[in-house]
This record gives sequence, C-alpha cells and structure tokens, in this order.
Amino acid sequence: MICAAVERCAGIDVGKTFLAVCVMTGPLDGEARVQRRRVGTTTAELESLRDWLQAEGITHVVMESTGSYWKPVYNVLESSVKVYLANPQEVKNRKGHKTDDKDGWWLAHLLRHAMIHPSFIRPRPIRELRDLTRRRKRLLGNAGAEKNRVQKILEDANVKLGNVLTDVFGVSGQLMLDALLKGKARPEEIAQFAKRSAKRKIPEIIQALEGHRMSDHHRTMIGYSLKHLEFLEEQIGEIDGAIVGKIKEAGLEPEWQLLQTLPGIQERSAAAILAETGADMEQFPTAKDLSSWAGVCPGNNRSAGKNKSSHTTGGNPWLRSALTECVWAAAAKKNCFLKDKFWRITTKSGGKKAPALVAVAHMLLLLVYQVLRTHKPFEDRTVAPLDERQKQRLIRHHVRRLGKLGIAIQCYAPSAPGTRKRQPLRPVGPAGPIGPPIGHQKRSTASA
Repeated sequence: MICAAVERCAGIDVGKTFLAVCVMTGPLDGEARVQRRRVGTTTAELESLRDWLQAEGITHVVMESTGSYWKPVYNVLESSVKVYLANPQEVKNRKGHKTDDKDGWWLAHLLRHAMIHPSFIRPRPIRELRDLTRRRKRLLGNAGAEKNRVQKILEDANVKLGNVLTDVFGVSGQLMLDALLKGKARPEEIAQFAKRSAKRKIPEIIQALEGHRMSDHHRTMIGYSLKHLEFLEEQIGEIDGAIVGKIKEAGLEPEWQLLQTLPGIQERSAAAILAETGADMEQFPTAKDLSSWAGVCPGNNRSAGKNKSSHTTGGNPWLRSALTECVWAAAAKKNCFLKDKFWRITTKSGGKKAPALVAVAHMLLLLVYQVLRTHKPFEDRTVAPLDERQKQRLIRHHVRRLGKLGIAIQCYAPSAPGTRKRQPLRPVGPAGPIGPPIGHQKRSTASA
C-alpha cells in the first residue's frame, strides 16, 4: 500500500462551464474523508470555491492543464493554496471509469499519495514576457505565409523571379515587384533594378519576366498581401520594443545580457529563451532536468538491461525552436567549438543535420543553465596548442591514412643544430615502409 503524504488536498477536473472538485482530508495513517462539489467558472463562483477550500484547511490543489481553462482557476487560488498543474497524459484514469467526478477524485488521490509530477508554472512577469515572445514568433510565421502567397500569385502570372533571385523580398526583388505592380515597365527596364550580386543575373531576370501574364486581379491580390506584410512588420517592431521594456520592468536585464555572451544567441533569441526557462534555475535541480523538460535529450527506453532506441521527448516546442535557430547561427560562426561539433556530428551521420541540431542544442542549453545558475558570463573555449607528442601522433595518423590510399609520403627527421640538411626517413606506402615513390604517385613532405 502506498503511504499518504498530504493530509488535506483537493483535485479539480477543469471544464469550460463548471469544475468537478473533490476534497480529501484525514490523517496520513487513516482513511481520508471525501467531499465532492460542482462549481461554476465565473470569478464570483471561483472565489466561493477558494473560501470553501480555506475553510477545510486545504493546503494543496491539483488540476489538469486543460487548454486555457485552468488559468482563471489558478489566478484565484494561487495566493491562498499551493496549486499543482498536472500533465493530462500522466494522470489518466482507468479506461471505462471516465466521469468528471471520478477524474476529480483520481487527481486528489494521486496528490494525496505524492504521485503527481507538477508542471513548471512561471512567475507572472515571465508569463507576460513569454506571451510577447510567442506572439512575435507567430507573427513571423504569418509573414512567411504571406510571402508564400505572393510567390504563388507570381507563379500563376508566369513570373519566374523566384527561380532567379535568392529572395524575392530582398532589395532587388521588392523594387522589381513594385515595377510589376505599376504595370508600365518592360522586362528590360525592370531588370535594371537589380542591385549588387543580382546584377550578374540580369539576362536571367529578363528571361524570367518575358511574356508574363500579370493581370489587374494579380496586382490586386499582391497588393493585399503587401499591405498585410507592412502591418505585420510594424507590429513586430512594436513587440520588439515591448519585449525590451518588459525585460527591464521585470529586472531580467542582467540575465538577458548574460545569455548574449553564448555563441549563436543574440538579443531576440536570448529574450525567447529567458521567457521559456525563466531566470531562476532553482526550478531545475540539474542541467539534465532542464534538458529533459525542453525535449532536447533522448527519452529513456531501457528494458531487460538493454538500451533501446528512443526519440526525443516532446518537451517545450517554443524553446526547442529558439535553440535550433541559435544552433544554425553558431554553426556559421568562425572559430566556434559548437560549429566544429555540429559539422563533426553531421559528417558521422552521413550528412544528416537533424542529429547534429539536437546534440548541439542540448549542449547549448547546458551552457544556458550554467550561465544562469552561476550568474557569470560565458568564456569561450579556446583550443590549447598541441604539444610535441600530439603533433607526432597526428603526423603518424595522417601518414598511415595516406599510405592506405596508395600515396607515398617522404618524411624527414629534424635537422641537427647548425646544419641545414634534413635526414631522410623511409617512405610509407600501403603495406608499410617502401622504397622511393615510382611513376605518377604524389609526393608531399611533412616535417616530423
């Protein structure tokens, strides 16, 4: 029998119009007294629920994270009792026993016996910052979708600029698009709007525009999309300012600056990561717990003493997305150890970049945890110079590898002090030391 751990607790099955509440009270070594009620979801009814729980001496309450319906309940109860938010996948009742009242009793039973793994609920300033960063991400997605609509209309009008220009919405592309919407310029004149590297593609641009079927209907539809894009850009700019203001208002500017010391993380990505993880790493006992919560580490699948392949856990998709963007930025940065790790894993995976993205995102999140936990800026890892033993080992490795490819290498020993002549050593071939290279075999020298 599982021992009880909470004397006075309550389970709430959350719905849109009403709550099924089950209260369990009683000594830990005895049978619990059960009370059930159904409560409405208006603010006045939720306050009466709070008064009832306080009168019963309830100290802990648990409810499922059902959509956004749990938020009004949490707003009323968070100041009076300890509220746990449970993942619905982890607290499912038995099949064939699914009713609202039974779900409330099951939640209270699990909480009384300490069998609930609560979800991480951020403080209100972090939640407000998260709302801003997630809205910005949504707006960027809307802008991308609108650009795709414009591209589809251009294809329908036999305009093949997308085949020539890298970005139709770049400087050159926007100038050409404006000229197309006015409908007065010829393909040769439109092609002259090409800037910088696009000037080399003027003949291809003319060919992509010749014989187009741009009609007034196409121009009208593109105009709607461009107006929407302009609105989205203005709102994204306003949200950027609101994010910075919220960070300063919540006192998160030191942590925000610390995250920007990590490779691949800049202002916007640092704000997105901070909004998802929060600034207090005490919520996560170890860096591995944070990695598991974010979903950038493989799940546990061990049976009969054998580790079986397992995919990464679901985790936090918003944090995973922000980390992935940072990994791409770090993979393009010069003299960065994350870049070396990314391409090393990509090579070992046969050119597949997905494993490298997850692995480097995992390492980057560990660095995020370390920076926020220690409150110290990140110090870039510099590769220590090779000592003589390491140099000799690398030389032997590469000479042996080239020898297996049939390429003879002539090695020379270091010259004696005061002399300029180097002492030759035996060349190395596919089967070990060989004579002088013959025929068209390549020859290179490496100073040992």
